[in-house]
Amino acid sequence: MDLVTLQGLLDNVSFAVLFITMLLYWSSLAFAGIPWLKTLGTTGMAIANLCIAALLVARWIEGGYFPLSNLYESLFFIAWGITAMHFVAERMSNSLWVGAMTAPAAMGITAFATLTLPGNMQVSEPLVPALKSNWLMMHVSVMLLSYSALMVGALLAIAFLIITRGQAVELKGSSVGTGGFRDRKYILKRAAAVTEPVMASAGGTAVLEKPTKQALSMQRLTLADTLDNISYRIIGLGFPLLTIGIISGGVWANEAWGSYWSWDPKETWALITWLVFAAYLHARITKGWQGRKPAFIAASGFVVVWICYLGVNLLGKGLHSYGWFF
Repeated sequence: MDLVTLQGLLDNVSFAVLFITMLLYWSSLAFAGIPWLKTLGTTGMAIANLCIAALLVARWIEGGYFPLSNLYESLFFIAWGITAMHFVAERMSNSLWVGAMTAPAAMGITAFATLTLPGNMQVSEPLVPALKSNWLMMHVSVMLLSYSALMVGALLAIAFLIITRGQAVELKGSSVGTGGFRDRKYILKRAAAVTEPVMASAGGTAVLEKPTKQALSMQRLTLADTLDNISYRIIGLGFPLLTIGIISGGVWANEAWGSYWSWDPKETWALITWLVFAAYLHARITKGWQGRKPAFIAASGFVVVWICYLGVNLLGKGLHSYGWFF
């Protein structure tokens, strides 16, 4: 079997395994009493991670350069990064929500790369002169790893918002920021639920008062605490990578184009991405925001990362565009 055929096999296997893994994690949420579903899900994520890694290595051997030169390769690198960050997040917690959020994201990316991109964009081609640099591995790999970490952190923030929907949840602690060593407790602003309708008298007329929503159980509060903590930590890992990636990109740009910064669409949106997650970390560390408020910032960061990575390329403009539609 030649390397091209092997790559075609590995990308399809990766997609199929991630699709099954997604179903396993979702089933484990629906049937929490069946622990082996999560075990199978974790195994599937590991198989997908290895398949994508093997695909990238085969691509590297075939092309003779680190496989980050086009959209197909970068999509699979991000999918590999998400599966890797999945294990970092899952090691911090045994929560089923980690896999339930990361598996569909990785599966969607591999499906897009395998089933949507035209065939001529999936083949390995010689590097253009601007990419024949050691900075290709340094800058692009760090940027894509930062995207992976930030997306995983944002997905866990979205899971936090789903679990705490309809509840004004704040996490209060003895120290600013999030960590496993602080004395913490959740405070629900919403009053506890009224279990039965209350008949009140208003001018001799009986009025049926609407009961309030059921407050979160202690189990769900603990889960929310865990997701909030992991999301913060993963974003805290991705943000320095993004910073290093932007700085290294400026150095490479100066070597290649004679300018550290040219307000290229990709550069501009990388800066916007940096500012969004800087605002998230500033709110957490300096302002002491915890709970739903910073989670909304992180969730918006998920959209911003995708605009930065993929959206600006749909315009087909700029020095960083590897184009597709235009």
